[in-house]
Amino acid sequence: MLPYISIPYLPLFTISIPSAFQLGFQFKGSVSSCRVHNSVHYFSEQITHIFSAEMKYKDENKSGRQPEKSSRVVPIGIMFVVLCGFSFYLGGIFCSEKNKISVEQVSKPVDTREAEKTDSSAILVKSVSFPECSADFQDYTPCTDPKRWMKYGRHRLTFMERHCPPVFDRKECLIPPPDGYKEPIRWPKSRDECWYRNVPYDWINKQKSNQHWLRKEGEKFYFPGGGTMFPNGVSAYVDLMQNLIPGMKDGTVRTAIDTGCGVASWGGDLLDRGILTISLAPRDNHEAQVQFALERGIPAILGIISTQRLPFPSNSFDMAHCSRCLIPWIEFGGIYLLEVHRILRPGGFWVLSGPPINYQNRWRGWNTTIDEQKSDYDKLEELLTSMCFKIYNKKDDIAVWQKSSDESCYKQLDAPDNYPTKCDDGTEPDSAWYTPLRPCVVVPNLNHKKLSLESVPKWPERLHEAPDRIVDVKGSHVSDFKRDESKWKNRIKHYKTLLSVLGSDKIRNVMDMNTRYGGFAASLIDDPLWVMNVVSSYAPNTLPVVYDRGLIGTYHDWCEAFSTYPRTYDLLHLDGLFTSESHRCEMKYVLLEMDRILRPNGYAFMRESSYFVDKIATIAKGLRWDCHVEDTEDVNNKEKILICQKKLWYSQQNS
Repeated sequence: MLPYISIPYLPLFTISIPSAFQLGFQFKGSVSSCRVHNSVHYFSEQITHIFSAEMKYKDENKSGRQPEKSSRVVPIGIMFVVLCGFSFYLGGIFCSEKNKISVEQVSKPVDTREAEKTDSSAILVKSVSFPECSADFQDYTPCTDPKRWMKYGRHRLTFMERHCPPVFDRKECLIPPPDGYKEPIRWPKSRDECWYRNVPYDWINKQKSNQHWLRKEGEKFYFPGGGTMFPNGVSAYVDLMQNLIPGMKDGTVRTAIDTGCGVASWGGDLLDRGILTISLAPRDNHEAQVQFALERGIPAILGIISTQRLPFPSNSFDMAHCSRCLIPWIEFGGIYLLEVHRILRPGGFWVLSGPPINYQNRWRGWNTTIDEQKSDYDKLEELLTSMCFKIYNKKDDIAVWQKSSDESCYKQLDAPDNYPTKCDDGTEPDSAWYTPLRPCVVVPNLNHKKLSLESVPKWPERLHEAPDRIVDVKGSHVSDFKRDESKWKNRIKHYKTLLSVLGSDKIRNVMDMNTRYGGFAASLIDDPLWVMNVVSSYAPNTLPVVYDRGLIGTYHDWCEAFSTYPRTYDLLHLDGLFTSESHRCEMKYVLLEMDRILRPNGYAFMRESSYFVDKIATIAKGLRWDCHVEDTEDVNNKEKILICQKKLWYSQQNS
């Protein structure tokens, strides 16, 4: 251990050599490394000054009491040499760090305005190349990886929720496609068929063959539109549902969520009826439900209602659906129903088919008794009533409840000993990224006059009207919404001149990786595609505005992997994502994740400051992407557009 250097008569200035090291490292975090060197020199000068003062004091007071023999005075010359040595040692360490440049430095926070003043100010990025992952990673979903499930609890299927690998365990390799992978069949033909080799899983075909979810013939899977609760086909099932909910026909119902979606036949059928559905299912022993859905060109995402809120805002979906989705709705105090209530818009519909609906005629096929099913149904009705749901319609195997938009019902939740209670203000209603489920009712803010389904404009008028909830976003207002809409109309017109396939049947599954109000998606609404609008969990909460417009989306943190399978999007669009998130998320890992979810021959359309474009292009080359830079619609804009296409390649391990 290094000795302490003591200065007699000045106890407040007693300093240890280890403290000098600490001082240097504290400076490193807040100032530039070379300023640390200067600070140590200053520190040395101050100590020398103190010693000089002390010696002068001794000379003037020789007749005074002498210090005890145990006190040792270090000669000034030795002290000066020691301090100067530490000064140059620390300065050499810190200043040498300044000259090291690596790929990892691209994620450092920067002032892009300063960087844009001159091209020479940009930090150079070394060329990189990424190896191929092994063939068993062809369907790798980092945050829902079955290989890691045993590390997590079984209670309420916690292990199926998002559990992302630590930074040191991230894969820095390129996910290979399955052997024999082909370019996906184009929409709308893809809704009914897909290549077997693109999703080479036969479990559902074998286990659900009697329910006609899909069937394998030759090199293709076919989707006849069957399901557990619709043996006559999904179209007949939805026809019956429309008779129970007239709002499905006139544009009142626009957004929906299907929990436990199977291969998403319900959501696929609704697309022709003007209803945009997010199909939700976990990664489970069915292997690839969500992957089948996205291969077909139907919106879907990996997820499960378990212990965490779903990554959606409150009061957003017009309709929620469960067709024998095996969610235990009446267990755990109805906490799963409370989550459906949170994300459903006031006046929105909850549709249930399967146990315990129609138990009088169905109970024999459910391995139970009629008394047990009656008890379950009674408990379900009681729970729904306590949450301000009311029965809306019911026929055969389908029952429909409607979420109340009556303020008086929610006031009754304040009654003593009432369950469930009204949620307090401790958790924001829209907080939905790794937010635990709570056993309480999220009461809608009925001050927004156009929040309820009865009040929101019908589709498609609602797409272009500024929602009431825009005032909840800091710095947002109606005129800002209008400017954003006009801006994206001009941008999309320009984008289509740069990428001719945009708007054609070659682009179906699209993601806007950092949307604001959904303007990108709104401007593409007439094209044969759908857009998953993503709002960063760290950005202003604009996702309610997206849903109020009749669009769909999710919260996400781009420092982590997205909840989807590899090869599920044709086009990834980002507008300033790296500018806003590079201080948190390392660029290399974001681009690797983009490569994972992008289909071979798919496109990444990136709008960034020129400061970031060169860095992105350097890393993209290591991903085997072909890229080129284009000007924006405003040639005087300092932003650039980088358009990249992912190549189709096959694993060397299979050759």
